[in-house]
Amino acid sequence: MTKSTKAKLAYQKAYNARPEEVAKRVQNNAARREAMDKGLVKKGDGKDVAHKVSLENGGTNAPSNLTVQDASKNRAWRKNNPTNNPDGGKKK
Repeated sequence: MTKSTKAKLAYQKAYNARPEEVAKRVQNNAARREAMDKGLVKKGDGKDVAHKVSLENGGTNAPSNLTVQDASKNRAWRKNNPTNNPDGGKKK
């Protein structure tokens, strides 16, 4: 396994501390907690609570905007989508 350089680790730490990234993480964690309370996911089950319309594109944590997906599928869109947009450009 390759190790990250000190410069990359410093960049990631700074990036993840940005207020907009913290806000997204808070919303994602809240969505996960709601799904856990409903029994849809469990800790360590390899599932992600995905937003149908991403938070970046105006999506919310409303139950109608959430779906449970395998973590590898939810995170794979980055490899297949050069526009770097999880919704394919859809705005809510």
